[in-house]
Amino acid sequence: MQHPKQERTLVIIKPDGIQRGLVGEIIKRFERAGLKIVAMKFGMAEEAVLWKHYNKDDAWFEKKGARIIEDRKAAGMSADKQAIEYGKDIIRALVKFMTAGPVVMMVLEGNQAAAVVVKLVGTTEPTTSDVGTIRGDLTLDSYAIAAIDDRAVRNLIHCSENVAEANREIPLWFSEKEKISYKTVQEGILYDVNLDGILE
Repeated sequence: MQHPKQERTLVIIKPDGIQRGLVGEIIKRFERAGLKIVAMKFGMAEEAVLWKHYNKDDAWFEKKGARIIEDRKAAGMSADKQAIEYGKDIIRALVKFMTAGPVVMMVLEGNQAAAVVVKLVGTTEPTTSDVGTIRGDLTLDSYAIAAIDDRAVRNLIHCSENVAEANREIPLWFSEKEKISYKTVQEGILYDVNLDGILE
């Protein structure tokens, strides 16, 4: 049985994070919380992998598309497509965005890694993310302006929402041999029951 401290989750720093030189700042926040990098690579995301990665169904497309129609109407713009097509446009735009430039992909490990990363990253929409989160502090995009401009939201990072999602996504980006199991000195402070070996 896997120990809770070995939970793993996926993070992808998107092209806007790379272009704005925020890779170090983003990784620093994860490491500062006590998460450990067990796999990392820099490169171009493949379109076919991204479609598998986003893995959305028609109900999701309908819901998101309805929101886009509301935003367009509120901005005085026409809505000439069905909600489902606007919803699919979100993934089309994401794929276009995610393949526009290089990304940093990584697997992070630690106690409740998925939940901790979600908390550190903030909500998907930067303008409504809390102060102190990566998205809340480092960017200011919104669903409304992205819909008006017909593009993906530039929110710096993708992160798995939960353990089940992480378990599905990680194998799309990393093989088993690309993930390294190792120990850090920091883990002794975080997880050792008795803090053995601190006193001389």
